[in-house]
Amino acid sequence: MSASSLNPQRTIADLRELAALTSDERGAQRVAWTPTWAKARDWYRRKLAELPVTVEQDEAGNLWATLPGASPRALIIGSHLDSVPNGGWLDGCLGVLAGLEVLRRIAGQGAPPVTVRLVDWADEEGARFGRSLFGSSAVAGRLNLEWVSRLTDTDGARLPDAVKAYGVDLMTAEQAHRQIADAGAYLEMHVEQGPVLESLGLPLGAVIGCYGIERHQLTFSGMAAHAGGFPMHLRRDAFLAAARFALEVREIAKRHGGVGTNGRVRNTPDIPTAVAGECALTLDMRHIDATRLQAMVDDACAASTRIAGEEGVDVTWRTIYQSPPQLFHPHLVDLCDKAICEVNAGASHRMPSGPGHDAIEMAWAGVPTVMLFVQSLRGLSHNKDEDTRAEHIELSVRALDRLADKVMAWLAT
Repeated sequence: MSASSLNPQRTIADLRELAALTSDERGAQRVAWTPTWAKARDWYRRKLAELPVTVEQDEAGNLWATLPGASPRALIIGSHLDSVPNGGWLDGCLGVLAGLEVLRRIAGQGAPPVTVRLVDWADEEGARFGRSLFGSSAVAGRLNLEWVSRLTDTDGARLPDAVKAYGVDLMTAEQAHRQIADAGAYLEMHVEQGPVLESLGLPLGAVIGCYGIERHQLTFSGMAAHAGGFPMHLRRDAFLAAARFALEVREIAKRHGGVGTNGRVRNTPDIPTAVAGECALTLDMRHIDATRLQAMVDDACAASTRIAGEEGVDVTWRTIYQSPPQLFHPHLVDLCDKAICEVNAGASHRMPSGPGHDAIEMAWAGVPTVMLFVQSLRGLSHNKDEDTRAEHIELSVRALDRLADKVMAWLAT
């Protein structure tokens, strides 16, 4: 095989090598701002050293590899090496290492018509401090330094101190915006993290955009009481109100064609022999359509007020996170669809992404953006059992390579 040939099997070998280096029996452990993440990046730097690229870490901790082209206008391919604790072997790193293989192929054919850049975004997952999309948000100018500077991990370590240990000064992180001054397009490949493609019997999908996200914490406040001494008809049980609300969330999401989740529930007092005097739960609602997403939130708010009244408790809301729906560039979606069809006998599927990705930030920054999904077996992700068929991984690398060529030609015109 010549130096200029694409070798998708090498991507699989790289993925296996990275997993062996940074995983244990529980799964991947590449949490950002930890020694294992740093070990992964050192390994990745050694891979990049084999190519005619310049490598730099920007002010926000993102790692960039740049292959100069005939034009400074840049095609950016990106994803992330960091993982959640006990994560899968493909989430994030597939996009980086598939991008690496595409970069190898392009570099082996001489100077490309436009500059090609591969970025490993810092802390996409937000697993340690709860702030997802850290590096890409900084590049997009949407980091909110005041809020981020107050974040701590479960051990009480401050985010500004943790990132400083890896060469990042939080106060200058948004200077990383300079990295997209010549950006012409952004491509990201990722495992689907859901069951849609598998249910359709398709390996690949072109992503039309990412769901908007509304994330809130609700607190139902009633009256704590003894589990044996207090009659049922006199109770003000905060947990029962929360439980009824959770069932309403399911129906609201189904009614509007979105998704709704109550992922965390905490009772006070948290003991078997007491009626809950307080119950705090999170609400995560997502939809690709902004109007429907707002309608979902409005319905949830009305339901919480009604249920609280019926159960004799109070309810308060606190906003945790909001991100409007983000549609991707229509021409790039078309090119992505064509690239998939070329490698998969004419079969593709256009679909939204429920999870958030760094691509959202690039789109918000005004960079024409598209994502490519590859099928996830059983829809599993953020789980050590995450998997994708080897032949589908190979197809995804080929599709990304075709897409990169199409986008370079588009940028060069």
